[in-house]
Amino acid sequence: MSSTTTRDIILDAGLGNATAMTLDNYTFPKERLRKTLSNPKKQPIVLVSCGSFSPPTNLHLRMFEEAADYCEFETDFEVVGGFFSPVGDAYKKAGLASAHHRISMTRIAVEGSSKWIGVDPWEPLHKEYLPTVKVLDHFDHELNEVMGGIETSTGEKRRIHVALLAGADLIQTMSTPGLWAREDLSRILGHYGAFILERSGTDIDDALVQLQQWRESIRVIPQLIQNDVSSTKIRLFRKRGKSIRYYIPDQVVDYIYEHDLYIDDEKKQAEKDKESVSSDSASSSQS
Repeated sequence: MSSTTTRDIILDAGLGNATAMTLDNYTFPKERLRKTLSNPKKQPIVLVSCGSFSPPTNLHLRMFEEAADYCEFETDFEVVGGFFSPVGDAYKKAGLASAHHRISMTRIAVEGSSKWIGVDPWEPLHKEYLPTVKVLDHFDHELNEVMGGIETSTGEKRRIHVALLAGADLIQTMSTPGLWAREDLSRILGHYGAFILERSGTDIDDALVQLQQWRESIRVIPQLIQNDVSSTKIRLFRKRGKSIRYYIPDQVVDYIYEHDLYIDDEKKQAEKDKESVSSDSASSSQS
């Protein structure tokens, strides 16, 4: 993929150049939100997935589809939008690509595969680390205070419910004593609620026991087709020089190769030296 094509995809998402954005020129990306509520008897909901997304995988995208199906068939919610919210650089997790790369990759992933999932750069544009609860409060403010909610077919405005969308591994961290502030858990799980996708190798039942007081607002979505692709495994494959194609969206793969992401410094230098030798050889041949 050419760099021009990559920029075009990012711009097509209505989200500008990731490297040029700041909090000063930030605008909430509402382009992909549904404009009106289809069923006035249902409660509008926006799903927000917070995470590293380094890189985003097909399973991250699939989470939104699974949650949308679950909402339609198992709840009184109507999904009117979904958002990736990548963490900022201050999170300092191992293997974390820079924020502008992760914003770009998530945008590229949704642009080529979805019409209703967006990417909000507000969180990663902050230099300081933002707790998940502040991110959810941000979405609630933008959707309901700034936008005023969503219209029904009669023109009435309805408040949009915001909920966290995550994998089972997040619920496990929430159940670990001392890892999350109790008041944050109370607002995240008690006020907003969470949709949790089951994951192979993760015992979600033990975690739910520790979070029993919020059990009614934690909705567990069964993963009918097991998929254990993870960003960690993608990064490991990349460092070992193995193919990562078909685990993540093709255009994200192209972006990773284009920007030499997730390979160690020695291998990166070896690739640059190899390119330099090839270029020199080509020049000699032309001469």
